[in-house]
Amino acid sequence: MMEVVAKLKSAKVSPIKVREVIGVVKGASVDDALVKLKYSNRKASFVLRKLLESAIANALDKGLDVDKFKVSNITADDGLVMKRFQPRAMGRAGRILKRTSNITITITD
Repeated sequence: MMEVVAKLKSAKVSPIKVREVIGVVKGASVDDALVKLKYSNRKASFVLRKLLESAIANALDKGLDVDKFKVSNITADDGLVMKRFQPRAMGRAGRILKRTSNITITITD
């Protein structure tokens, strides 16, 4: 049983938004997952699709048959958090947290 891993660090999408899309793809065959991600209109689905294509390319580099592969595991963990401030009333400042995520995809046959 072969497994291939692809990782993406500091994707500019919140991990919560990525996890919503992960539920649709996890456990599906690679071809099914690509189709589901293509027709989803979420930013996270675009990022996941590119990462899944990278995992497929990694499998092809190893000389594996990709037709039998399925998405076995996807995780979206917290990445860096950029802290920004926005002016508020009476000279105060409101904090804005721009979250990023570290995404890992594992495909197995």
